[in-house]
Amino acid sequence: MKYKMKTLKTILFLITVIGFVSGCSGNSNQIDNNKNLNISKVHTSSPIKQSVANQAKDRLLAEEEVSDVKAVNSDKELLVAVKVDNFDRFRLKSVKKQAQSHLENMFPDYKILISTDQKMFLELDQLEQKLEKDKTKMDSLKKDFKEIKSLMKEQT
Repeated sequence: MKYKMKTLKTILFLITVIGFVSGCSGNSNQIDNNKNLNISKVHTSSPIKQSVANQAKDRLLAEEEVSDVKAVNSDKELLVAVKVDNFDRFRLKSVKKQAQSHLENMFPDYKILISTDQKMFLELDQLEQKLEKDKTKMDSLKKDFKEIKSLMKEQT
């Protein structure tokens, strides 16, 4: 009787461990597949072309830690919001610093502001959507750009 209980406990323990291991390993592929789906480039016929922002997105999405990027540029400034994977959030400062140096090397003529804050990510996403729909005029774009820029500077 004692031997059967010990064997039963051992079998239940092994089943539990196998369940946890197989459950955790399946999620890593799903996360990698989702990373490729988040790329959105802004194509607009507005006075300010977003090619610099699109190039910045391509560069930062190549980084392993970055899961999504939103970016908008004016004629001399580039605003970038980076979304970082869960475990890499512990290294936000180093990810932000690395992204800043990469973009400064790519665009030396631009003033670059980078944020890892979720609110900035959402604000830039909304501005990107306005640009994509061509619903924003130059004055409105400058106003939104200045507002987001001041919010980003407050956080720094």
